[in-house]
Amino acid sequence: MTPQEIKVALGAGLLSFPVTHFDSEGQFQPDSYAKHVEWLSGYDAPVLFAAGGTGEFFSLSPSEIPRIVATAKEAAGKTAIVSGCGYGTEMAIEIARAAEKAGADGILLLPHYLIDAPQEGIYNHVKRVCQSVGIGVMVYNRDNSVIGVDVLQRLCDACPNLVGFKDGTGEIGLIRQITATLGDRLTYLGGMPTAELFAEAYLGAGFTTYSSAVFNFVPGLAVDFYKALRAGERERCETILRDFFYPFMELRGRRKGYAVSAVKAGVRLQGFNAGKVRPPLDDLTPAEEEILAKLIEPWKR
Repeated sequence: MTPQEIKVALGAGLLSFPVTHFDSEGQFQPDSYAKHVEWLSGYDAPVLFAAGGTGEFFSLSPSEIPRIVATAKEAAGKTAIVSGCGYGTEMAIEIARAAEKAGADGILLLPHYLIDAPQEGIYNHVKRVCQSVGIGVMVYNRDNSVIGVDVLQRLCDACPNLVGFKDGTGEIGLIRQITATLGDRLTYLGGMPTAELFAEAYLGAGFTTYSSAVFNFVPGLAVDFYKALRAGERERCETILRDFFYPFMELRGRRKGYAVSAVKAGVRLQGFNAGKVRPPLDDLTPAEEEILAKLIEPWKR
């Protein structure tokens, strides 16, 4: 896909980030992963993100990412695949180029590794990664990589293939300033954990869509909520929030890292051999998995 084509696809509907499947030895398991991606691509998600945050990008070696991207691309049919990318500038460039070679339609540039950086440093980092590939790039605004509106404007001017902005800060004032300033130059994606809890606020701030982690294991429910939200069916949205998302939020909040671990547990409960999360994350306890199993029972495949 060209950068403009992936920009359009990113804004065409609900998005999601498949978990990365591991075997009993903690190694990538392509067969199970491909079946999961194929299942997800049958729902209304125009783009799936391989090796993203929910896909445990932070625990993958750079050499693993191209194989994950290629597996997702082969299994996804017409669904576009965007690859996770990150760490320091030189490593991010290597990952971006390898993902492009593996068939990725775009990359999501996650925050750089460890340190806080000045705005000029972030500008140079994002610019170099964008200029290293021909595919579209989406930046992830969160933690130690929060991009100011002036820097984002400069990046848009310097990098034609910068096509998307994902926010994980929840700072509505900042993101509203960005959407008001840059308009349709970018596709805007809500990226808070369990994004459905913030979706109404993000859409009201001018965002295009959001990524759903629970789409991994209850895609029908995720699509139902998205359609109700888009149609302005507030009562339906509130029912789904009460029946599923608020109880899921309580479970997710029990321990650090459960925003990923709970999602992976849900994938296993749907019958996919996704394996355990890699360290430094930890899995749900058996009692917590039982709570999750009861929660998703109405949406078992």
